[in-house]
Amino acid sequence: MADAFTVLWTHDTCRALRKAGRVGERPPVAFSGVHSSLPAWTGARAGDEVYAVHVNRCEVFVVSRMRVIDVERGDCCGTAPASWEDPAHPGHDDWSMLGADGCGAAAVHVDATPVRFDAAIPGELLERLTWRNRRGRTCVLKYVVDGRLERSVSLQGFYRLTPEAAHELAALVGSSAPGN
Repeated sequence: MADAFTVLWTHDTCRALRKAGRVGERPPVAFSGVHSSLPAWTGARAGDEVYAVHVNRCEVFVVSRMRVIDVERGDCCGTAPASWEDPAHPGHDDWSMLGADGCGAAAVHVDATPVRFDAAIPGELLERLTWRNRRGRTCVLKYVVDGRLERSVSLQGFYRLTPEAAHELAALVGSSAPGN
């Protein structure tokens, strides 16, 4: 059975997506890293879903739902760097803002929904979303007050959703698709 995760895309990442004109486009790749500046997609396997979320003015938005295709460096990634000065993934320059130049960045090839910034997670759903750690313990978001996220610290990282929460986010993304 496939798992589902969330990853937080920062204001800088989302600003770069807008500036590069990527809104409405489907990212073919995202990046995992070994440094705290770039979340490690630990545990993600082919077939898993990852919900890229963004927090803006205490609201949480699903920016894109990505299904992992593979986590291997492919021909599309371009030539591997020969030195630290070379670009890490020159074949994915159009999507480098997703972390291509992060410390130890590794390409994660995905089949994604278009990037968008208007699919807000309703406050009542935000209050009941749950994540599961490796020991099987569940947790909810901290700092949710009256359906608004006052601090994003508990979203920072790469976290496994419970099956119920994944189902609810899938329904939200499906119901908020453009044209619906």
